[in-house]
Amino acid sequence: MKTSRALALAIVPIAATLACGSATTAANGASGGIAGDTTATVASTGTGAGRESAAPAAATGTPTGNAAAASGNPVAKPGEPAPPTSTKPVTVSRNPAKRPTVTGVRFARHAGFDRVVIDLAGPTTGYSVGWTDALTYDASGEPVGLTGGAYLQVRLTPAAAHDSAGNATWKGPRKVAANLPNVRHIVNNGDFEGVVSVGLVLARKAGFRVLAQSGPSRIVIDVAH
Repeated sequence: MKTSRALALAIVPIAATLACGSATTAANGASGGIAGDTTATVASTGTGAGRESAAPAAATGTPTGNAAAASGNPVAKPGEPAPPTSTKPVTVSRNPAKRPTVTGVRFARHAGFDRVVIDLAGPTTGYSVGWTDALTYDASGEPVGLTGGAYLQVRLTPAAAHDSAGNATWKGPRKVAANLPNVRHIVNNGDFEGVVSVGLVLARKAGFRVLAQSGPSRIVIDVAH
């Protein structure tokens, strides 16, 4: 059995808006973009295939109008999806010919929801996203040690966060403070036996949705405020 491998993250500057496309997989085309996909980047081995450029603006985007400017809340962009409402767990099974590796994670505040993007090198893989009473590290079972109002556990399978030589492909600290309205922390809490685990520490339980995107491959989790 493999031992659990430390995944990691290193915070880099806030990123500008990605090339926009449809919010659904069917309409993505070659770009694989997500409408309004403005993200802060937390990765050390790549930032969405060079789609982002550093910008001094906050990850929430630029509010328009006096009311938005006064409140500091982002305004929904044309084509951006509404906040998710379902709290039901989601599971999608896939069996890619080659196991992808996780290369980093990004996050951003949007109008009505927070977005977390897990970047992959290789094909899109299967995933499960659901609620848990507490976050623990695979396979030790040790508690993550972060307190929140709710916890979402994301598991990607098959996937790895290390290369064939055992070197981590996701570098940096294991706990990242996102400090978004609902997503407070992102924790890489497992790289064990073909499963990569990413835990989201939330301020409160809320609706969420999961999108699998390609070109480049990534798993997107939106959590309502």
